[in-house]
Amino acid sequence: MSGHGSVSSASDAITPLQQMMASCSGAMLTSLFVTPLDVVKIRLQAQNNPFPKGKITWKCFVYCNGLMDHICVCENGNSKAWYKAPGHFSGTLDAFVQIIRREGIKALWSGLPPTLVMAVPATVIYFTCYDQLCAALRVRMGDHAQEAPLFAGAIARVGSATVISPLELIRTKLQSQKQSYRELTNCIRSAVDNEGWRSMWRGLGPTLLRDVPFSAMYWYNYEKGKSWLCEQYATTKPTFAITFISGAVSGSIAAIVTLPFDVVKTRRQVELGELQAKNLSHQVSSSTLSVMSRIVTQDGIGGLFSGFLPRLIKVAPACAIMISTYEFGKAFFRKHNQERLLKSLQTSDT
Repeated sequence: MSGHGSVSSASDAITPLQQMMASCSGAMLTSLFVTPLDVVKIRLQAQNNPFPKGKITWKCFVYCNGLMDHICVCENGNSKAWYKAPGHFSGTLDAFVQIIRREGIKALWSGLPPTLVMAVPATVIYFTCYDQLCAALRVRMGDHAQEAPLFAGAIARVGSATVISPLELIRTKLQSQKQSYRELTNCIRSAVDNEGWRSMWRGLGPTLLRDVPFSAMYWYNYEKGKSWLCEQYATTKPTFAITFISGAVSGSIAAIVTLPFDVVKTRRQVELGELQAKNLSHQVSSSTLSVMSRIVTQDGIGGLFSGFLPRLIKVAPACAIMISTYEFGKAFFRKHNQERLLKSLQTSDT
């Protein structure tokens, strides 16, 4: 009995590398499923907000597949990156049909390469840090161990957003201007010399204002929901359906509560992207509070909750696919570790 108990307890843990592999597969699968929805959305968004004719005009659109936000920088409707000029669509379904008919089915995944370059490392850092922090905090917090996911989620998001922010800035510059990597290096060096290293993290504040509360609420509600569903179905190990439902519900709750911060962050992202496109990135865009005040003045309190349904439709399935794939990957590695441990014990006994 003692031997069996030691095997099962040892098999509960998986290595950080295995956690990274599980989160990596989740990020790729989520991107594959959700990217077409946002490719269509951004085409419709560009169609509803056409470029003025007769002069050079920069315009930005925010592209997000539930994992990462990306800035689409366009000049008179023509981007130097993967984004293409909008067509004439009567609705979402019509956009799907016309894009496939005119550009081929691959066009629905035209935003996938920049997403994978940014989302995979960010997601791997985020999920691996969360699991490691949550396990450590549960041991240290004792009677308050139930609150560990709240703090672990917040801290993990701060870390991943801070690491990935300079990469996002570099990607936006590459997208907005036809620059070689040497020219980009000189541009970044010049910005650092003039403005300091802090310029590499411009826009991080609004990102944290939205993502940290989202992450804290998401993980807390997810762990609670998963435990509750396991009790309801009398199981000690959560099934794929349990993790999928828990992820969708917790993601929806977090998305609704943090919606005003998402609206503000989107506005600031667009402003910052246009400044960078015009080589005016040294100018400081509006503060979060001033952007929020301007939205309320122009559109009322309801303006802070604009885009409620699109955000919910996007975030809920993205969270559900990501977390259920991640948990499935971890379960696979646990089983693999257990089988390997049992095999090694049988070999040693013989």
